[in-house]
Amino acid sequence: MKQNSPIKEQVLHPEQTAKAAKSRGNAVTEKADNCAEELDERVCTALQAASDKKALDMVVLDLREVASFTDYFIITSGTNTRQVQAISDEVVEQLKKQGTRALRVEGYNTAEWVLVDYGDFIVHVFEDKARRFYDLERLWRDAGRVPLPSDLTGTEGSLRNER
Repeated sequence: MKQNSPIKEQVLHPEQTAKAAKSRGNAVTEKADNCAEELDERVCTALQAASDKKALDMVVLDLREVASFTDYFIITSGTNTRQVQAISDEVVEQLKKQGTRALRVEGYNTAEWVLVDYGDFIVHVFEDKARRFYDLERLWRDAGRVPLPSDLTGTEGSLRNER
């Protein structure tokens, strides 16, 4: 007689699955608590998810004073298209676990610049070369930068050249 696989056990015992999912969600929330005080919990979750996938040069721009279409831009980079997709996948997955679904995702297939729109904040995940080319930080230089804890900035090992 075969023993049940862990997957079958989860299907047979949904209360255990829910408990495990809640436990995993709490771990992400605890990590996100280190985020800037002024930021929404969902923005902090997105930052932590990107950090977990080794995102580089994370920046949060506060657009509330200069734009009406969103409150924040999260801008970050990956070293290649696979990493860009992995970062955007993790952001979408972690926020989905918290009950927040993206309104729109653009650029995923080419993965030079993936835009994940959540309405009041937008996550931009760039391949490094595309980030330098589009330079959103320069275009939105009137927006304030939100200071992030050093464990979320992802600057170590960055390939980004400041010009």
